Amino acid sequence: MIKLQVIGNLGKDAIVNNVNGKNVINFNVAHTERFKDAQGVQKDKTIWVECAYWTDRTAIAPYLRKGTQVYVEGTPDIRTYATQDGRQGASLSLRIANVQLLGTRGNDGGNAGPAQNNYAASNTYQQASQPETSATDLTQPIDDLPF
Repeated sequence: MIKLQVIGNLGKDAIVNNVNGKNVINFNVAHTERFKDAQGVQKDKTIWVECAYWTDRTAIAPYLRKGTQVYVEGTPDIRTYATQDGRQGASLSLRIANVQLLGTRGNDGGNAGPAQNNYAASNTYQQASQPETSATDLTQPIDDLPF
């Protein structure tokens, strides 16, 4: 078994399709590596990965928006094709087994989407649900031990 793991940013919003009665979420992820060439000039190399997430849990699709950073893992597949000028081309595709949202860009003019609002709501809930304790509560012996 070959497993590919990718961390990168979505190039466009995800699209939910129905193929032969099954749901698939299609999106692409870009990973950019920075390196210096032999002359010491910094260069960027971007690799695009076409992703297909076959799942009935399509509720994640609205959170998969352009610019969102994600972690995806799955089984890779190389597809070859002939270009219009007769050359051979290749593309990397990935059949997703797991996807995790890592974050959104904060500087894209409010295009963070629902993921940013969901995080803020859950963060507020965690802060409100923590019990308040004082220093005297921690020094008192506990008589109700569960064992």
